[in-house]
Parts: sequence; structure tokens; C-alpha cells
Amino acid sequence: MKRSETRILTTHAGSLPRPPELAALLARRSRGEKVDARELARVAEAATERAVAQQLACGIDVGNDGEQPRESFFTHVRDRMSGFRGASQRPVMRDLVLFTSFLALKAPDFQRDMVSLLSAPRAEGPVRYVDAGPLEGELAAYRRALAAAGRSFVESFWTSPSPGIVACAMQNVHYASLEDYVDAVADALRTEWERILAAGCVLQIDAPDLAMERHTLFADRPLAEFLGFVEHTLAAIGRALAGLPREQVRLHVCWGNYEAPHVLDVALEEILPRVLEARVGGLVLSMANPRHAHEHRVLARHAWPKDWLLVAGVIDTTTNYVEHPELVAERLEQAAAAIGDPRRVLAGTDCGFGTAAGLGEVAHEVVWEKLRSLREGADLATRRLLG
Repeated sequence: MKRSETRILTTHAGSLPRPPELAALLARRSRGEKVDARELARVAEAATERAVAQQLACGIDVGNDGEQPRESFFTHVRDRMSGFRGASQRPVMRDLVLFTSFLALKAPDFQRDMVSLLSAPRAEGPVRYVDAGPLEGELAAYRRALAAAGRSFVESFWTSPSPGIVACAMQNVHYASLEDYVDAVADALRTEWERILAAGCVLQIDAPDLAMERHTLFADRPLAEFLGFVEHTLAAIGRALAGLPREQVRLHVCWGNYEAPHVLDVALEEILPRVLEARVGGLVLSMANPRHAHEHRVLARHAWPKDWLLVAGVIDTTTNYVEHPELVAERLEQAAAAIGDPRRVLAGTDCGFGTAAGLGEVAHEVVWEKLRSLREGADLATRRLLG
């Protein structure tokens, strides 16, 4: 992965706003409705071209396709893997129901927008990777979008879900245990990870499960059980990455990309020692939202792996406030001080801006304004940290 050798590089966490027409088509398909495949491909291709052009215009250095062709950041695996049918009954993040007045405020939109994530297909048979066609189609469309733009990013990255988030959110009625299910999904995902790396992209493994599941699937269980799940999932990821270039892999950890109280979030201090043992080359970490912005101090208390990069989340993806470039620069300075080397820090976002089709807290125009502020703040930090 590229380091910030001469300037603080900018990136984001993966998903970007989808045009309404595309979001509607993807939502219909996820509900099992019939959708014209050629029309969906045409609209997704145009959206990919737009997402690439917008990133370049905003000054993003390490970019992707914005996950435009996907219905969400993890449920798209149903089209690539065997074994998924029916519907899950995913527990709701506990903080969403802890405050009744908050739930009343959010309920109408929440029930409509979250349904695709809470009722994803479940594992009813052996999970195996059976069709790389959708992935290859995404990569091909991305290459065409870059050609249309006439220029490229400093580096490209590609997202793929953690086996833990798939196993927690796409429930299991086939495997003997959650651990067995995680292992099977990890084995299946290796096929996708190999292809992403072979395409020359940085692999980003999206693992909100390593933090968010504490107040979701493990909300009523002891902390030790959740930490055991974290350790098992990280071990499964390590086995699936065996023999692959870990220096080309970054791990994305967050507490859930939704606006809510988040008072039940597990502290970074609890999970960080385990995450730092992951067989990857860097961490994408939520560091901008009001519940975790202070935890750069936690990073400073731990030995940062000598060859790791940190993509510091310095833009909150759940608010329409646009961060001032000075605040972005300040957060980057804090991150650099925490790990001891500004050249190993990239400026990023807490999470994606389009976790699922139709699900996003930030208005489309505001997203691009936030990314422009990200670039401006990174330039300020560059002058202060790198001269």
C-alpha cells in the first residue's frame, strides 16, 4: 500500500452515494422482484463512471468504484456464494431501542431502509464461492470508468466483507456453530480476496463485526464471549490470507454506520490489542464520530506495528455537517502523533456513505463537499507534518 511519503494521501471507506434510479433497482432486486438485468447493468455502469469522476475531482488519491453495483457492503455475497436462502432475523443494534423517544424519531425511515440488512438471506446449506462473474464485472466496469476519466488514482482499493459480518448478519441454520460458519465463510472469501489482489488493488476487508457485534449479536452476552468471537474471526481471516501479500490488505473496523446514541459501543481499548495482531498491513478506523474521536489517545498507548498504515477516519459519515479543513488537519496531526509517523497515515472517512442501496445519512451533494474538505485538510496537515 502507498504511504504518504510526500503528501498525506486521501481515501475513503468504500461506499459512495448511488443515484436514485440505481438505488431503486438494487432495492427491488434485493426484495426478490424481477429487474431487467441489462437495464441494471447500464445504470450501474453510468453510476460507476460518475463515482470515479467525482472522487478524482474531489482529490481522492486511493479510490474505488464506490460499490455502485452492490446492494450493500455484504449481502451481495448471495450472488457469489452457494448456501444462502430464506431470510434472517437479525437482532437490532441495542442502542437503537434503548431510548424510546429516539426510536420514535427514527422508526419510519429506519424500518424502511434497514430491512435489507436485517432480513438478509441466511445460510441454509454449505457456503462456497461459486461465481466470480459479478466481481470480475465490477472490476471491468471500474477499469472502463478510469479510461473514460482519462486519469487514475495513485492506488485503487476494493472492498470485501469480513467472514464475521457475513456470519453474524446472514444467520446460520446449517453449521454446527457460529465458529464453524465463520471458518466456512472465510474459506469461501479467499477466492474473492485472491482475485482482488491479483487485479492490482488493495484489499479492504470490511469488519464492523469486530466492534459493532458487541451491541448487536453479543448484546446480552459477557464481554469475554464477544472478545472470543473477535479472536476467532481474526484467526479465520489470517488463515484465509495465508500466502497472500498482507502488505496489500487493510482492515476496516467500525461501530456501525448509523446515527444513534452509540452509548453501548465497546471501547477501542478492549479490542485494539487483538486487532493489532491481525495478519494485514493496515487499519481503517473510525476516529471522527463523537463517540470515538478521543480514542487517538488509545492508539498512543499501544505499540503500532512497524509496517502498518493507519487510514484515520477524520470525516463523520453520519452527519451533514461538513468538517472544516482545519479540524481535518488537527485530527490527522493527532493520528500521526499517536502512531509516531505521519508517513504511515492516510486521511479517510469513518465508514461508507452508502452502506446499502437507499441507506445513507448524508445528502449526496454534501458527501462530495466532505471529500473536498478531506483533501483540503490533508493538504494543511501535509504542510505541518511533512514540510
